[in-house]
Amino acid sequence: MLRIDERVVHARPGTCFLVAADVERWPALLPHYRRVRFQRKDGFGRGLVEMAAWRHFGPLRYPTWWVSEMASDHTGPIVRYRHVDGITRGMDVRWEFLPHQDGTRVRIVHEWAGPSWPLVGTFAASRVIGPHFVSAIAQRTLAGVGTEAERREHEPEGHPDAGDAAAIEGREGPT
Repeated sequence: MLRIDERVVHARPGTCFLVAADVERWPALLPHYRRVRFQRKDGFGRGLVEMAAWRHFGPLRYPTWWVSEMASDHTGPIVRYRHVDGITRGMDVRWEFLPHQDGTRVRIVHEWAGPSWPLVGTFAASRVIGPHFVSAIAQRTLAGVGTEAERREHEPEGHPDAGDAAAIEGREGPT
């Protein structure tokens, strides 16, 4: 399964990266996230992170959950995940921040062979889990991250210049 979700955000790549990599703040910014917590924190945007989100189906909500090894690099900038627990175990995820004439094209790429279910694993990944869970949650996450990055970009001097590596380097988490 290969799923690509993307959005143009009217903010600099560094600002978008900073919001996307600051996953501990996501539940406060993204109402579909139930919780995000590091089981092991190796620095800003790095470690073993547990995430739980709601997948909305009209008025109904379905709980989702996974654990990932997270690595972020502000010089890319890029954020990578390798799902190590949950139904999406083995999924590789990459957040890319590409300069765009209107700001930044934020792209989330999900690659996954699917669950190890005999006969139906690949079908379930490409026809059900990918489009109706992974992509649906990713699109809501992109929208929320984009909204917050645009807010920060236009806020007067309230946040460090996210495009400046020194603003992020050595940071151990949200302030």
